[in-house]
Amino acid sequence: MSTKAKAKKPKKYKLKTHKATAKRFRVTGSGAVMRTKGPKSHLRRKKSDRTKGELSKMVEVTAPGQLRRIKRLAPYLKRYKANPPG
Repeated sequence: MSTKAKAKKPKKYKLKTHKATAKRFRVTGSGAVMRTKGPKSHLRRKKSDRTKGELSKMVEVTAPGQLRRIKRLAPYLKRYKANPPG
């Protein structure tokens, strides 16, 4: 029996997810990146019911520069959304 040394694969590094980005964005099944809308934490008595209803909806991110930044900050956003590891 000959003992051959196994060829080692080069190690691939894991990328760290920017947690604030992961909490702010969602990816749909088709791959669209969605974000929530703006100022809804306070001063809501002045706003109309229609405006407050519009603030609860999510909007697709369409700017290519923003998409590139989000995918760089949260590289595993789509992969682990349904079944997070650990």
